[in-house]
Amino acid sequence: MDRLVKLDVNEVEISFKKGHKCTASFRVSNLMHTMSVAVSLTTTNPSVYSFTKPFSIIPPLSSSSYTLVLSQSCNQPPFTTCPDVITVKSSMLPTGKANIDHLRRLFSRPGPHVFRDAVIPISLVGASFAEYLINSQSQTADVSSYFNKAISRCSASQITTLLKSAASAGNPNMIRSLIDVGGNVNCKDSKGHSLVSLAVKAGNFDALKTLIASGCVIDRSTDKVLHFAAEKNRVDFMEVLWSNNFERIDVNSVDPQGRTPIHIAASSGHVDSILFLVSIGGKADVLDNKEWSPLHLAAEKGHLDAAKCLLKFSNYVKYAENKQGQTPFAIAVNNGHSHLYDLLHLGDELHRAARIGDVNGVSSCIEEGANVNQRDQNGWTPLHRAAFKGQIESVKVLLSHGAKVEVVDKEGYTPLHCAVEAGHVNVALLLMTYGAKASVKGLSNASPSTLDCFQNHPSVVKSIWQEKECT
Repeated sequence: MDRLVKLDVNEVEISFKKGHKCTASFRVSNLMHTMSVAVSLTTTNPSVYSFTKPFSIIPPLSSSSYTLVLSQSCNQPPFTTCPDVITVKSSMLPTGKANIDHLRRLFSRPGPHVFRDAVIPISLVGASFAEYLINSQSQTADVSSYFNKAISRCSASQITTLLKSAASAGNPNMIRSLIDVGGNVNCKDSKGHSLVSLAVKAGNFDALKTLIASGCVIDRSTDKVLHFAAEKNRVDFMEVLWSNNFERIDVNSVDPQGRTPIHIAASSGHVDSILFLVSIGGKADVLDNKEWSPLHLAAEKGHLDAAKCLLKFSNYVKYAENKQGQTPFAIAVNNGHSHLYDLLHLGDELHRAARIGDVNGVSSCIEEGANVNQRDQNGWTPLHRAAFKGQIESVKVLLSHGAKVEVVDKEGYTPLHCAVEAGHVNVALLLMTYGAKASVKGLSNASPSTLDCFQNHPSVVKSIWQEKECT
């Protein structure tokens, strides 16, 4: 005979609940026909798990019920990946009688009189334990097995609640497990957000793909999935959302503040997101409830690259005023973002001053931080404008502050070409003094009427005609 008793379970499951004293019961039966049996129950972690009666006597062919108690009421389960176990020992008791002290002494002495009848694991189950595992953010295979055990004792409503938690935690393995046991993939959270929204906010791409593959859909009236993705600069999220939910997503949808996904991306300085959103129809110049454009928000946070990107798609928004009458430049000034001054205002002022010959304005803009070689939407620098208008004093100031004479616009024309085309001889000669060359695109194609302006400067005409002959 290798054992005296048997249990009615192969493991003991305790349904864990936060803040409650948790218990689990099982029965032990005496296999002896004519003799009583003494029973000892111990656990590997007696400070956590204990029995209401660790020692007892079971009459012949009888059984007795035992209760395992999770000793402390707590908000966190006593979980380890190496489970605690219960050891069941027995010993024949011919007299059928013994007190607790006698039983304790009986099992404290090793020997053949003590049978080791069973060693069974203790398992934690239920929604509270499953919630704990979700929030622990562990995605190992070992934890997955415990999680699957825990949810096997959950109701349908608990499964769906856990599915929301798993989506919020961005755990794809647990999401799949919960869907497999009947979780409602199209349930909503308290704010009406779909599980897709929760996964996007969690920032887990695998969780997002799992939900989409499982048939989870979004509601364009409540789900601001592109807003959430833009905030995290997750272009990969936006790509898969756009390709799988084209008819349900409005790239220019607004949140309660009237902000589009581009507003959100601009506020965070996420250039990649701005570029993608514009590529699928996002508007870079839309205003929110306070009449703030995405450029206002980029200026507020000092995001230079985002501001540059936005201006590629809408230059006039630079001058848009919000409800307080503030332009993006004013916002940048209020927040001390001097690195934005040139892009949002000083660059324009420098171009204007160079064009009209306002020497003091040119000097003032440069002193305040304007980039002397800043290009406009046509690729013109202030030197192009001053040269074209024949503003030689402006040209002198710009050159003295490092203006590049060989810089070309989008058509490949330099300031020298502008001066020649407009017939400004003195400006052209000054530019050549600073190293401007005639052998550039456009200048070698100058018309005879244009070259007539340089009849008193044969060296200029000669160099131009030499270039024409070479081409």
